[in-house]
Amino acid sequence: MTEIGQEIALKLEHRYAASREQVFEAWTSPEVLKRWWAAMPTWDTPVAEVDAREGGRYRLSMRTDEGEVHTVSGEYTEMSPPERLAYTWSWEEGPDAAMEGSERSLVVVEFLEDGDGTLVRLTHSGFATEEIREMHVQGWQATLANLERAVFS
Repeated sequence: MTEIGQEIALKLEHRYAASREQVFEAWTSPEVLKRWWAAMPTWDTPVAEVDAREGGRYRLSMRTDEGEVHTVSGEYTEMSPPERLAYTWSWEEGPDAAMEGSERSLVVVEFLEDGDGTLVRLTHSGFATEEIREMHVQGWQATLANLERAVFS
């Protein structure tokens, strides 16, 4: 986690035993996203709408065990398969504190060759406060782990 100039950002890495093409597809295919896009292994993904092109929009929801739905949406600003993708991030529904400070944030995901696997380097920037960033760190760590568990294990 870092502050870039005045900007509050988080940086995370996670390695997957899969090719860059497979991992990139997991981030852009609605069918695959429905298998893993959730912060907990017992949550599900009721909505995965993806127009995977620069200028295309996405909408992703995760549903908790209690039935709460957390939905994020935005626009793809960069689509360079299988190396990199970037998109805006805005909560439509979910925890109020997280929604309040992330409406103008940006997610950049890099897919780097790492031996026989892929290293995902995620940067989420533009948070209003460090507290909101920390809420997203926990969510991203759990979501990245869920991708491994649900798709690549």
